Amino acid sequence: MKLTLGLLCLILQINVLGKGNLAPTSAMDQIQNYVLGGIIGGVIYNDNISVWQFVLILMIWTLLVLVLKFIKTNSHLAKVLIDGRPVLLILNGKIFVKQCMLYGISAHDLILKLRVSGVYHIKNVKRAVMEQNGQLTIIQYGEKDVHYPLILDGQVDETILELINHDKLWLLNEVQKAGYHIDEIYLAEYISNELHIYSY
Repeated sequence: MKLTLGLLCLILQINVLGKGNLAPTSAMDQIQNYVLGGIIGGVIYNDNISVWQFVLILMIWTLLVLVLKFIKTNSHLAKVLIDGRPVLLILNGKIFVKQCMLYGISAHDLILKLRVSGVYHIKNVKRAVMEQNGQLTIIQYGEKDVHYPLILDGQVDETILELINHDKLWLLNEVQKAGYHIDEIYLAEYISNELHIYSY
């Protein structure tokens, strides 16, 4: 009975929270998987915890996860604090050593990630960014740039604005020209000097 309830709760959480939990894209997704697995595994083998107590624990955990998801969706600061943000490690063949040290990336780890991506010389790297899930996105000279979104879920990413040499006032003007408000935008990208907007 407990195993069945645990399986149903797992299926419910994955479907309600999105398929990201199957292949975690952030530390929070991974933690949710670990904790839910720990709850289910620990309770199944403990006869002192009744089925009703187990149901209550699952309900509390699911509610906490849903509240956290809501907060992350509606607050850029909370999202950055919980999930982190992409970190620029290499720009125009120059390593930002302070950034690497701040985020605990050793020279060995950096070189390994570069080699895995087929890059053998740092001077060939136009830009290398450590994503929230720990993956390294690398753009070499001669390759097309990876474009980062300026607006996600109605929240402006000001670090990306800095990368493209624009400010928030410029973005607000562009969004207003298109007939939107920031909180009405699901996703906005800046590609080839044009803002592409996808509203809710």
